[in-house]
Amino acid sequence: MKITILAVGKIKESFYREAVAEYKKRLGRYVRLEMIEVPDEKIPEHASHAQERQIKEKEGMRLAKYIQPDACVVALAIEGTMPDSLQLAERIRRCGVDGISHIIFIIGGSLGLSDDILKQAVMRLSFSKMTFPHQLMRVILLEQIYRSYRIINNEPYHK
Repeated sequence: MKITILAVGKIKESFYREAVAEYKKRLGRYVRLEMIEVPDEKIPEHASHAQERQIKEKEGMRLAKYIQPDACVVALAIEGTMPDSLQLAERIRRCGVDGISHIIFIIGGSLGLSDDILKQAVMRLSFSKMTFPHQLMRVILLEQIYRSYRIINNEPYHK
């Protein structure tokens, strides 16, 4: 299985980069992991709704270049479903059983994802009703993917 984390913006803080590197190493025994970052747009102070929509669309066009038609696309969105770890593991396992060999998880910028990107997703995934920094979301997502593979392989994991 190939897993791609497609995200808007770069990880700036070293502690986030170190955590991402640790989970990339752990996941290496289960999947081929690819991390793709696209540039984020500057958001003007007091941006109008139209300006915010334009920013999301620009970021969305950058993301769309990396979405492959045969991949299972999962968009992280606050309004998405909130599965528990066992349910997420089952969704990932099901992809493999259904013959899907590539899952793309998409993390938007601070304004979220464009409607065009959301429409391409077969699943909208939320980790909470709370808002998290998109850099931290990469770490949380990677941890949950790692946990999913531990569950799929009947290996112990922290409950």
